[in-house]
Amino acid sequence: MAESRILLTVAARGGSKGVKNKNIRELCGKPLIAHTLDQAKRWGRASRIVCSTDSEAIAESARRYGAEVPFLRPAELATDNAGKVGALRHAWRETERLLNERYDVLVDLDATAPVREVADIEGAYQTFMAKRPDSVVSVTPARRNPYFNMLEEQPDGYVALAKRLARPVLRRQDAPRMFDMNASIYVYSRDFLLDDNTISAVQGRTLAWVMDEKSAFDIDTEEDFIFVEYLVAKGLVKL
Repeated sequence: MAESRILLTVAARGGSKGVKNKNIRELCGKPLIAHTLDQAKRWGRASRIVCSTDSEAIAESARRYGAEVPFLRPAELATDNAGKVGALRHAWRETERLLNERYDVLVDLDATAPVREVADIEGAYQTFMAKRPDSVVSVTPARRNPYFNMLEEQPDGYVALAKRLARPVLRRQDAPRMFDMNASIYVYSRDFLLDDNTISAVQGRTLAWVMDEKSAFDIDTEEDFIFVEYLVAKGLVKL
């Protein structure tokens, strides 16, 4: 069987609100996006590593750290309200069109979630190849469980458990296993992502790749930059 051709994307728009120029802000001596691009290169399976961005400054930084930027993302796909799936679909189509190549799988790594191991990228990819779902998303064990200690406000203003089973759950350990999406790794099949009706990574046949709880850290604020640098300095996480 022929080896699958993999398009690896790192999506990084320029209009970040919490921290200006967040994706190229220095973290542990490198632009934030560089850590994810370094991991993509160390993984080594991608046929192409492409950065999808609307920013010339981000494009320049991405190229410096090993990504190709064959296009700039259209403005309508880089607004605060634009979904990421649409940007990835555009990246897939444009890369194929401009480079005259065809890809079987898209692996997307989020630039704002750099606390990941190359082994996790490989694990998510191998899960996809073994089961051939529509998508694989990376997750961490949930800190709260809707069957046990997550509450939902009711129409009358009172609160109740968000989800219920026929028999009450008296211990968290007895509740169904739940996960938090950590927005780190996504793997998509060609037919699923290139379908214009696909708007979410988890609307089809989706499998989870479970990562270490430390990988749940998403960088969005000034404090996040400081905290991740502290964790790295203490040897608690690696980038």
